[in-house]
Amino acid sequence: MDKVRAKEIASSPIMFDVTHNGTRIYIESVNDNKETAKIHPLNNPKSEQEVSLSDLMEH
Repeated sequence: MDKVRAKEIASSPIMFDVTHNGTRIYIESVNDNKETAKIHPLNNPKSEQEVSLSDLMEH
């Protein structure tokens, strides 16, 4: 996913259909320097992780 798009999604009040390895996720924040995003699965908000933006897909 493009860094600019990931930041738009993270700051939007609208829920977008984004996945990481096939699991629907919520983007908490984007790290510009590392090109990563802090995410959590929609079905497990306590399972926060940092992943590469290239691993995120918008549907």
